[in-house]
Amino acid sequence: MSDVEQLYNLLKESFFLLDDGDRRLFSQHDLSSPRFYALSHIAAEPGLSLSQLSDCMFCDKSNITRIIRGLERDGYLERRPHETDGRSLRLYLTEKGTAVYQTVATAHHASIQARLHQLDQAERQQLETQLNTLNTTLRALLHG
Repeated sequence: MSDVEQLYNLLKESFFLLDDGDRRLFSQHDLSSPRFYALSHIAAEPGLSLSQLSDCMFCDKSNITRIIRGLERDGYLERRPHETDGRSLRLYLTEKGTAVYQTVATAHHASIQARLHQLDQAERQQLETQLNTLNTTLRALLHG
């Protein structure tokens, strides 16, 4: 196995470990990772369209629609007509959705701190720099 393949496998393993920790946390609140991140994006930018949310989550519109329907059914968000474009809908958290999001986001923040506190400040900065470089390269390859 080449050095590049070993690095790729290490990055995948790190992703899976982080994702598993997230899934375990979110499941305690009856959320999946996609549902949590949808709430997170809508909380950060109330009034997002389905299309904008789809872009934020690297997810096709049919998957976003399914996620949104579930969150709407659970009373976490609502769709409202766009102010000037009657064909478009905007997404907003309800009071219940805001309360759930704030609770889970606080727990998620604590979980991130607990999982990454083993790295000192210099190691975190070095890793952040290297991952930003990698992500820039990957985005360029994906989007031409």
